[in-house]
Amino acid sequence: LLFVIVLIATYSGGVVDGLDGLSSGVLIPVFAAMGAIAYTKGLYDLAVLITIIIGALITYLWFNVHPAKFYMGETGIMGLTVTLAVIAFLTNTVLFLPIIAFVLVIESASVIIQLLSKKFLGRKIFLSAPIHHHFEALGWQESQVTMRFWIISGVASGLGLILFFLSKGMNFE
Repeated sequence: LLFVIVLIATYSGGVVDGLDGLSSGVLIPVFAAMGAIAYTKGLYDLAVLITIIIGALITYLWFNVHPAKFYMGETGIMGLTVTLAVIAFLTNTVLFLPIIAFVLVIESASVIIQLLSKKFLGRKIFLSAPIHHHFEALGWQESQVTMRFWIISGVASGLGLILFFLSKGMNFE
């Protein structure tokens, strides 16, 4: 049951695939943090797989920055988010996943908040959902939104990694 819940929650963060370069730039530090965790746990085959995924995301990002020449779509983001959920279970880091993948959590939460506020309050909280479109509606340039989300993803992934190492040193695992 926990696996299904985490899988669906992680997949719901797939709404991050809405601007040129956004999804890959957000997911690279997330997978990098998970790769570091897999490596420190001695899961070398998994670390290699994650490294290959990062390489593919970097290559994809090269052609997906504005103006995008290729698009990921639902099939691509589904594969990546499901893989991320499976990796969290294989590395026993499900509790760290919301921190490491914080941008996915915020993107998903913004859609849920928007739908609930419309239904129960009769008005929208955000100008548009998911939240990256809200910032565009406020007048931010697409590249500005994208790069700020990359920065947030990098910081959150780094924080999640630090918390993982601190918990490992304190024998919480």
